[in-house]
Amino acid sequence: MTKSDINRYFIINKPHNMVSQFISSHEVRLLGELAFDFPEGTHAIGRLDNHSEGLLILTTNKKVTRLLFQGKAPHERTYLVRVKGIMSQETLQRLKEGVSICVGEGQEYVTTPCNVEIVERPPGLFDHPRELPINVPHTWLTITLTEGKFHQVRKMVGAVSHRCQRLIRVSIEDLLLGDLQPGEVKELPEEEFFSLLKIDDYKD
Repeated sequence: MTKSDINRYFIINKPHNMVSQFISSHEVRLLGELAFDFPEGTHAIGRLDNHSEGLLILTTNKKVTRLLFQGKAPHERTYLVRVKGIMSQETLQRLKEGVSICVGEGQEYVTTPCNVEIVERPPGLFDHPRELPINVPHTWLTITLTEGKFHQVRKMVGAVSHRCQRLIRVSIEDLLLGDLQPGEVKELPEEEFFSLLKIDDYKD
């Protein structure tokens, strides 16, 4: 087996205002602008939109999408979210129990019950170029999902009248963003990568 035949696995802290792609027909910041020489065939798994930040998986292994998102057991993703205004306990409970969001033209979907907690802004959290001052009323949340409808987190908080101001994915199962700074890249060994994602059938 040559070095080019060995799959490689990376995590990055995707910065705000960068798409989860290496190629685009639009004038946008691309993953290729990061200061890292990714091997040919590297692609993103479980993309984050342009305005979202945080943990993004990159790999040359084409099986990872199927193993992570189409397997029998759902995988948890946790997001740190800043929303506009002070969220009440009643509203928090509504998010936990499930809210109705639009998932298509005229299609409504009630989200699966999930874990939502009000938290403090983590000390040492990397800055955001457009983050509003701390004295503007807001609430920080952690939201842990096992499903991933299009823009689900933003739609969930919007459904309870709290606009999403900042969205950071901080973990996928035991794979953590940790102290990785925006734009930083970390390569992981294959066994560790799948162990942290709680996928044990990756060699099948």
